[in-house]
Amino acid sequence: MIIGTRGSRLAMAQTDLFLSALRARFPETQAEVRVVATTGDRARDRPLKALGGLGAFVKELDERMLAREIDCAVNSLKDMPVDPTPGTEVACVLPRGPPEDVLVADAPLEELRQGAVIGSASVRRKALLLNARPDLDVRPLRGNITTRLAKMRSEGFDGVVLARGGLERLGIGRRRFVLDPDSFVPAVGQGAIAIVCRSGLPEQGRLMELDDARTRGEVEAERYLLRALGGGCSTPIGIHARTVDGDMLIRAVVLSPDGERRFDLREGCGLASLERDLERTAARLRQGSEGML
Repeated sequence: MIIGTRGSRLAMAQTDLFLSALRARFPETQAEVRVVATTGDRARDRPLKALGGLGAFVKELDERMLAREIDCAVNSLKDMPVDPTPGTEVACVLPRGPPEDVLVADAPLEELRQGAVIGSASVRRKALLLNARPDLDVRPLRGNITTRLAKMRSEGFDGVVLARGGLERLGIGRRRFVLDPDSFVPAVGQGAIAIVCRSGLPEQGRLMELDDARTRGEVEAERYLLRALGGGCSTPIGIHARTVDGDMLIRAVVLSPDGERRFDLREGCGLASLERDLERTAARLRQGSEGML
């Protein structure tokens, strides 16, 4: 099996997690890892919207799969468009890591100096930061985790917002403050690793056995709601689903890009009536966020 991945330290760490799970279940598996450079990796000085949105991080991987140069790809689920490329499928979703965002800084968000400079290229993070602290100076900062951390010091940023799961998977011990996911709502799929394969791949059945049902259900609910809102990387939307005692608890937020307008939703969906309840939740989200999408 030929496994495609991006070449960043985080992508390679996540590929190692996948390989460990695969070999633990199927010790006889022969696998080769092939690094694929994506548009999102090459054009780090341009906003994702200008590169075609979330697909900038998976387009080349999907193309290599369809060309049979690789069999499957390891993706951060939050980087994937809500609709898969025709001819590819999400074969499995590994158990989710921490979904929260963190502020890497010398002080928590509420204690930063007036007008502090915070780095983030995410429209969701920028809007949430400005909603909490309108005085902040939020500036674009792209690149992999280590690049952004290096730029934070060299370019005089007071802090940078990153995904907690990525920092922990890399073992980076920088001082950081977890941003409360009830107010600083995570991105759809944040913390989850998806294994995408070519439809009909002979090994697809094996990959499916690695699927974590709870994580799969939660991220599919998040992606359903994002699709219903017509959102992508250019819209400040956070959606986080958690399965608790037979229910799926949905926490969602939609903001205007400047953070001045905000619509919050907290909803409980019964697992036995999930499809119907998610339709109801999507309708409430659309109604409450009218004029912001």
